[in-house]
Amino acid sequence: MSTHAVDRQEQVPGEGSEATGPNRAELINRWIEIISAILLGLVTIATAWSGYQSARWGGVQSTKYSEASALRVESTRASTQAGQQTQIDVALFSNWLNAYADENQPLEEFYRERFRAEFVPAFEAWLATTPAQNPEAPPSPFAMPEYQLAATQQSQDLEQQASATFEEGKAANQQSDDYILNAVILASVLFLAGIAPRFDWLPVRVAVIVVAVVFLGLGLYNIITYPIY
Repeated sequence: MSTHAVDRQEQVPGEGSEATGPNRAELINRWIEIISAILLGLVTIATAWSGYQSARWGGVQSTKYSEASALRVESTRASTQAGQQTQIDVALFSNWLNAYADENQPLEEFYRERFRAEFVPAFEAWLATTPAQNPEAPPSPFAMPEYQLAATQQSQDLEQQASATFEEGKAANQQSDDYILNAVILASVLFLAGIAPRFDWLPVRVAVIVVAVVFLGLGLYNIITYPIY
């Protein structure tokens, strides 16, 4: 066998011994690529979900604001009705008082029969205080606690409902803004995961991926803890 043949046979084991697989840097780069792909997949879904929830909560905000406006309209209507009823009560009571001062009993009875049902309890309670002889009596039935108008109570209830509904709309608006902010956080993950492969220096690539993972964790935490509509 020739010397060249022997040399070739001796070189074959040497070549096989050099094929020891990827080194540590190559393994890290491969893991960075895998992590980047996972990040891109997760952040795409999470960003879409945040945008969807932001739109839904924005719709809730619009609905609540509309409901609050409608309730305030109804409250104003009830308040106007209460004011009209009070004017009727005042007019009839004033006419009755004039007839009483003139000692015109038939006219007194005429006006008294036309008192509204809500005014009668206050009027009778006021008469029970003997205002003609009692200087400490309330000045009129309208100062009596018995003078209660259903329309006034309805107006107050509707106003409270409107305020509560408006606050719900504000809360929905804030939730929509929170989801928008979360979408921005997740968008930064897309940016970081996209630029990481452009760095040749391995420590920088690893640092960028770590920051992206932290931002993704924050975004996913927000999605888990935020209310869903």
